[in-house]
Amino acid sequence: VLGSDGAGVVSHLGEGVASAWMGREVVINPALDWGRNPDAQGKDFRILGLPDEGTWAEYVVVPAENLYSKPKHLDFTEAASIPLAGLTAYRALFTRAKLRAGETVLLTGIGGGVALFLLRFAVAAGARVFVTSGSREKLDRAKELGAEGGCLYTDSDWAERLSADVGGFDAVVDSAGGPSFSKLCDLTRPGGRLVFFGATLGNPPELVLRKIFWRQLNVLGTTMGSPDDFASMLAFVEEKCLRPVIDKVVPWLVADDALDRMDAAGQFGKLVLKIED
Repeated sequence: VLGSDGAGVVSHLGEGVASAWMGREVVINPALDWGRNPDAQGKDFRILGLPDEGTWAEYVVVPAENLYSKPKHLDFTEAASIPLAGLTAYRALFTRAKLRAGETVLLTGIGGGVALFLLRFAVAAGARVFVTSGSREKLDRAKELGAEGGCLYTDSDWAERLSADVGGFDAVVDSAGGPSFSKLCDLTRPGGRLVFFGATLGNPPELVLRKIFWRQLNVLGTTMGSPDDFASMLAFVEEKCLRPVIDKVVPWLVADDALDRMDAAGQFGKLVLKIED
């Protein structure tokens, strides 16, 4: 059973689980067995949905320590869209990049779930936010959500234009890698932070190390997040009364429609599967 994200109501308790959980509205932290080191996951770490049975089901079994109270201002559709993407974005921005108010941050590939959480979190933290996308429509929608500017990465001179407009970024967050990664090094200010959590375009064909060591860049990998990251992320969402960007709610029996939309890169925000009564 696939699926990592989920929100719902506790209906059954395992042995030794406090009775106070019964009937609670909860959101699931899909990062299982992170381990004791907050700096990196341990050898038993895994993500709910593979190999453990995931959330595309009427009933889901998870450890009680992976349950958190649903933020009161969110409905179940909104809460269900937060966990994996919200956790990844929060750790990347605040635990790893240590983004501060007033800093300038570049977020690549706006439109996907994590990228939009990055945008919402960075704007809420008081940062100046710039984005890239392969779609003009997605750039325009990102500006409506608080991005100060952006450019199409399909343009051959996109990095040069960003450099001319902004002059460099305190932090850059990327999930694509590939040929453009070296350009992101160029766009990061001396002493700045370049955080990445994916490689959808593969490894960079060339990475000039001199750009990194001479300019004192911090290149930081990140994956998901610790229990402390998850709790801090939910607290941040509640404090700022943030709501996730939801592209579409799809009945779970036609989940293939959502997968097809993802394959076509047509979504702007999260796709949520709803289990009908």
